[in-house]
Amino acid sequence: MIRHLLLAAALVVAPASPSTPAFLAAESELVVNGAFDGTVAPWYSSPPNAIDLSSGHACLAAPGGTANRWDVSIGQSGLGLVEGTWYRLRFFASGTYVARAMVGQSASPYTTYFEENALLTEGGGTFEYTFRAPRILDGDSQVAFQVGGSPEPWRFCLDDVSLVAGVPPAPYAPDTGPPVRVNQAGYLPYGPKNATLVTESTTPATWELRRGRAIVANGRTKPRGVDVSSGQNVHSIDFSRFQGRGTGFTLTAGGFTSRPFTIDPSAYDRLSTDALKFYYTQRSGVEIRADLRPGYARPAGHVDVPPNQGDGNVPCQPGVCDYRLDVTGGWYDAGDHGKYVVNGGISAWQLMNQYETGASRARSLAIPESGDGVPDLLDEVRWELDFMLAMQVPAGQPLAGMVHHKIHDRNWTGLPLWPHLDPELRELHPVSTAATLNLAATAAQAARLYGRFDRPFAARSLAAARTAFAAAVANPDRLASDQDGVGGGTYSDAQVGDEFYWAAAELYLTTGEQQYADRVLASPYHTADVFGPGAFDWGNTAAAARLDLAQVPSRLPGRARVVRSVVQGADKYVATQKAHPYAVPYAPPNNSWDWGSNSLVLNNLVVIGSAYHLTGRPAYRDATIEGMDYILGRNALNISYVTGYGQVNAHNQHSRWYAHSIEPTMPNPPVGTLAGGPNSSLQDPYAQSKLTGCVAQFCYIDHIQSWSTNELTINWNASLSWVSAFVAAQNGG
Repeated sequence: MIRHLLLAAALVVAPASPSTPAFLAAESELVVNGAFDGTVAPWYSSPPNAIDLSSGHACLAAPGGTANRWDVSIGQSGLGLVEGTWYRLRFFASGTYVARAMVGQSASPYTTYFEENALLTEGGGTFEYTFRAPRILDGDSQVAFQVGGSPEPWRFCLDDVSLVAGVPPAPYAPDTGPPVRVNQAGYLPYGPKNATLVTESTTPATWELRRGRAIVANGRTKPRGVDVSSGQNVHSIDFSRFQGRGTGFTLTAGGFTSRPFTIDPSAYDRLSTDALKFYYTQRSGVEIRADLRPGYARPAGHVDVPPNQGDGNVPCQPGVCDYRLDVTGGWYDAGDHGKYVVNGGISAWQLMNQYETGASRARSLAIPESGDGVPDLLDEVRWELDFMLAMQVPAGQPLAGMVHHKIHDRNWTGLPLWPHLDPELRELHPVSTAATLNLAATAAQAARLYGRFDRPFAARSLAAARTAFAAAVANPDRLASDQDGVGGGTYSDAQVGDEFYWAAAELYLTTGEQQYADRVLASPYHTADVFGPGAFDWGNTAAAARLDLAQVPSRLPGRARVVRSVVQGADKYVATQKAHPYAVPYAPPNNSWDWGSNSLVLNNLVVIGSAYHLTGRPAYRDATIEGMDYILGRNALNISYVTGYGQVNAHNQHSRWYAHSIEPTMPNPPVGTLAGGPNSSLQDPYAQSKLTGCVAQFCYIDHIQSWSTNELTINWNASLSWVSAFVAAQNGG
């Protein structure tokens, strides 16, 4: 399927003529001897795999059992790429496995400028891709075909390789399916049921709700004009009055029929569980069991078993510290093998908030701890909390009580790569005030929630929270560097006043002590409007403090004003949602959608759902329910952003081990995994090559190489878990 998508971008280039655009006339071939005419020069191959020309093609015998794609390769170096120039890579290839075609640096750190995975056949075929070169790091680039990693031996053949510079940009048009956009996962019988029709018409149209051939409801659409976030002219359809239930419903309007959906009170029950089960397969430091997650079994990652250098005795980066820590465990943060305290903090907080505020119902997640008398949600969060506690600088060391910002590989690794096969050295990065306050906040919160299940752990957590907060007060300006991004993300944050507010709030709610209340009341964030276009994320945590201060009982002076501020924030998001033809409670300035916009949409719904908890007003409940429509298919791209939910859903998220699209022996992301979503900035080269000039909602592509629009992360799934649990708890009203 991916191959067909990419071949659709192929261009037919005519000979240059006086009317031909300049970039066509300037086309130039970079590859030498791409047809392998009697010689292999100047091509290279990885020893001991010699190039065989006896069949008329350049062939390699790829042995079975190699660990990495690059273990068996053929390529040509010495190519001079120019930043910003468009290139067309074309080649013939045959075989019984997958070939990674890439263009990038020919020396360490082997930065990749373009890569695709060609799914080969024995008869062979021609593949063609067009891409734009990003920032070029040196003058010596290469084109290479990497064919290692197969469990069985196979023969790879290559011919007619061409890399042409100066081609026109490749057109890309996503398949958005029928113009009637619905929540493909399903609706609740007594909840809001709405859809969006994309049409050029400006007058109302008739709509019909069908189950099979039977028409069960009908009405007229409501024209809404041009939606800014998509550039589409749209109508709204409201079929909330229909309260039947069943499967196989479709909605017809304007001569088009939607994708099928269900109407059922249990429509969100499985999703609310699957979104949480995601975390078990993200665990580091433990075997993932086949009996608990069929299809996702793997050995424990980063436990000092070669080729891992492991997390059991991790040094600091050179010059940072002279001790080592055992930081085994925790969750892998996203599509790489790094573990980050600040992203772990907001994720753990949101899942614990889900439990503490009653958004979550008790249910089994089928994890190793199930049945131990502790709610499975808390058992799962404990896996991350133990890791975060281990990241605290021990007593007696300089900066004792502070917390290391992150731990990850010394160098970037490529895709695909199982956690237990990661060969890179792991390093602790410098402490940061933000990470220290994340531990203070979440450990204080944990002390409230785990006391009835594990008093020693609750006491340990509270002691660590107090120590961390005091250390942060003493070191308020230890900021994570925005240059520390080799081998892992930076997660830099230049403003930590919101983290101080959040940590003080959690410590006050747990202890009731005046020193923390004074900190809360003195913070400028306490009286500020903390509910911006995106309520909260890992770098903006003031809203997390406000939500807990409003919902967790306390004697904080002026608490009624805190509650009102949450309700007012919810009112703002509801107003945004009502004005939006796709019912999205998110409208960033200049229509510039942020990295991880799906999570921001969901976090705004968390604020609305919290207002329902505080007031009991049905309007907040209904707005939270309807907000899930966008995530599950009622959007400009007509795609569900949750793996396994909806007829067309995101399932090629950027990940090193959920990498089925490039490695057939690996799985897709687990059912219930949220994709990052539209991102107007398009930081990755793949998105730039396909989506440059996109409008908001169209700045997304379900491709494993698009890490800026299509990554998975622990904090994004936390927001999905919270909202889907809230909706599931409504049981249709």
